[in-house]
Formats: sequence, structure tokens, C-alpha cells
Amino acid sequence: MSIRDYVTLRVGGQLFGVDAARVHDVFHPRGLTPVPLSRPEIAGVLNLRGRIVTAVCARQRLALPPREADAPEPLAIGLEVQGDSYGLIIDSVDEVLKLDDERFHAPPGNLPPRWADIIVGVYQLEKELLIVLDPHTLLDAAHLKAA
Repeated sequence: MSIRDYVTLRVGGQLFGVDAARVHDVFHPRGLTPVPLSRPEIAGVLNLRGRIVTAVCARQRLALPPREADAPEPLAIGLEVQGDSYGLIIDSVDEVLKLDDERFHAPPGNLPPRWADIIVGVYQLEKELLIVLDPHTLLDAAHLKAA
């Protein structure tokens, strides 16, 4: 039996998880500089404690509806993929959960193509599903270009 820690977060009302070992920061994505000619999910770049971070909108990347105008200020989780720093813009961070691999399920085969590449699997929690994201395919520059 193996236990893994996941940072749980919400995007568009859906519960997602990212391996806690991959998350470096949780911050407010302020001071974004737009990047001309970039893909729609690239919200811009920002300086986070001396590092240039590419901010990626999780809603756009997951093909979810845009945030409502009166929604609370978004958060971002800091991740590193192949030496590049990213801030995944999300709605909120919930908690860190310790989950047993025995409760882990492979992703369903009927997922939309945009989701199928970025989902590692699913945990059945007491009240809802936790969808585990793969930060590498979610944020890797090659995958962002191909989306």
C-alpha cells in the first residue's frame, strides 16, 4: 500500500488534485504582462520572487467556462515543468489530502481528448471525485502549442 499527498484545488466547481511534491508555491497572479501572439490559455508572464513565471489559465486549458465577473480573486499554484516555471491559475486551493493508491482508478476511456492527455487518474472520495492532473502534459510548452 502506498500513500500519496495531493494538493486539491477547484476550477469551475470541479475538484482536481496535483501531486503535492510538484507544487512549489501558492500565490495571487498579480502584475501579469500579456504575451502577444500566445495561445488563449497563456494569461501572461509575471515576476515571482525573481523568477519569470508563465501564467496559464486552467479554465482555458481545460475548456471550462470563464470566471464570472464577481468571482473572488483567483489563485495560482507554482509548478516547474522541464526547467520552466509556471503558475496555473485556478479558482481556489482546498487542502492537502493523503490518499491510498488502492483507491486510485485509471481515467475513464470516454474523456474528451483535451482532458484525456492531462488526467492521470481519479480518486473516489466520500462526496465527489478527485481528478488527478499531470502537470507535465498540462503545462509543457509542446502540449500548450498542440492544444
